[in-house]
Amino acid sequence: MSDSEANAKSWRLDWPVSGGSRVARVQLKTAPEDFRVSEVLDEFPEQGESSGDINVTGEGEHLCLRIEKTGDNTEFVARELATIAGCRSFDVGLCGLKDRHAVTSQWFSLYRPGMMDDDTALIEQILERWPVKAAHRSVRKLRRGDHQGNHFVITLRQVSAEREAVEHALERLKMQGAPNYFGPQRFGFAGGNLDQAVRIDPSALNRRGGQGKRGGRGKGKSGGGRDDRKNVLYFSAARSWLFNEVLASRVADGTWQTPMSGEPGEHATGPLWGDGGTSASGEAEQLERGSVAQTPELACLFSVTRMKPERRPLVAMAKGLSWIWLDDGGLKLDFFLEPGQYATTVLGNIFELEDMSLSQHNKQHG
Repeated sequence: MSDSEANAKSWRLDWPVSGGSRVARVQLKTAPEDFRVSEVLDEFPEQGESSGDINVTGEGEHLCLRIEKTGDNTEFVARELATIAGCRSFDVGLCGLKDRHAVTSQWFSLYRPGMMDDDTALIEQILERWPVKAAHRSVRKLRRGDHQGNHFVITLRQVSAEREAVEHALERLKMQGAPNYFGPQRFGFAGGNLDQAVRIDPSALNRRGGQGKRGGRGKGKSGGGRDDRKNVLYFSAARSWLFNEVLASRVADGTWQTPMSGEPGEHATGPLWGDGGTSASGEAEQLERGSVAQTPELACLFSVTRMKPERRPLVAMAKGLSWIWLDDGGLKLDFFLEPGQYATTVLGNIFELEDMSLSQHNKQHG
């Protein structure tokens, strides 16, 4: 495909919802305090809400800190922590990325062997930038997906439908869950990350990776590390979009909650495409390959990558979902999601979300 053809591609970025249509328009993230996220990591003890007199518990080479941030993205905080602590960016671990336009609480690990006596002084420095809610020493670095999930408290504003209709939809969401789509932000503006994925030569990427392992350097500014990291982002976008397409077909035919014949495991899952395509067989394999074949320019990317096919649940459950109506007409929701599931995707299954944190108030549906 030529660059001009890639630029002309119109990518679907809004997929079918389980109820046929959304019940109301709502405003999301009117203020950061309306979108609260708290990471759940059971292995570390909580120390309450106070930011003062933090006691460091546990032992190990990694200092793990629960930090509350508002208006900063996770990667920025991680880089700043590395600077403050005087360590490499690689030495900072985390479980997952959290929203910028929100009040979020999450754990970071800092590799600080033999420096336990300096922990208090370091925490005092960090407290000048962000509240520190808890501190714990650990024998290992935090890695993506180590947490049990995220607890959300979200307030929606300007709800455009009658309460009865909204509550009926919420009850359905509580019982059935929502299609576990990847959100449109993963695909870039107007699907720009997918356009970039189409342009990648996977075999060339593999050759660069091999050279890197032997200590070679990329040529000029376009070679090596930074470009390869971008290519990983584009591959991930392509893989996620193909999953969404398969899930959309399952939503359309009403099979998204129940495993199909030939589907691995006991729960409904969809493919994260890899070398060989999918690990499903029979009826499920036929549906998945048929769906992916509709976009050969993305499917072909995985033929030489040696990326193992994986599975992802088709259903996202908002566990413990509860809600209250506020005096000002707002709707306050409280629920828990497992890692890899997105609050905007779950809420977007029943609401048309207007993200007020975006500069032009663009509407988000997932």
